[in-house]
Amino acid sequence: MKGLNQFLVFNWEAFAEGKSFLVTGISEYQDYDTKAHLGTKVECVIASDKTPYKFKEGEVFSNRFEKISFKVAKDVNIPVESRVVPKNVVATIFGEYRNQLSVKCEDIAVLVPKEK
Repeated sequence: MKGLNQFLVFNWEAFAEGKSFLVTGISEYQDYDTKAHLGTKVECVIASDKTPYKFKEGEVFSNRFEKISFKVAKDVNIPVESRVVPKNVVATIFGEYRNQLSVKCEDIAVLVPKEK
């Protein structure tokens, strides 16, 4: 069958629940074909992962320390090591084994640490 990817929906809110994202770098977000400037790519690592995954028997895993990129549809300047939350996310699964994630968002917010 062809065109099945049109019917897969990724639930970003459920995936992001219990996770925190730490910025490791910033670069330009470009259109793959035309190289047109689209905004900023914010490279992150999943700093903590408390998401309640459903495990198969004998299986345990976490996405902690996995890399994730947020393609922000505007220019942003965020310091490295900031904790961030993407806003208005559209995420798509891709890849031969359906194990890659493309994350586009309208904006990204920097979390301010609570004072002690």
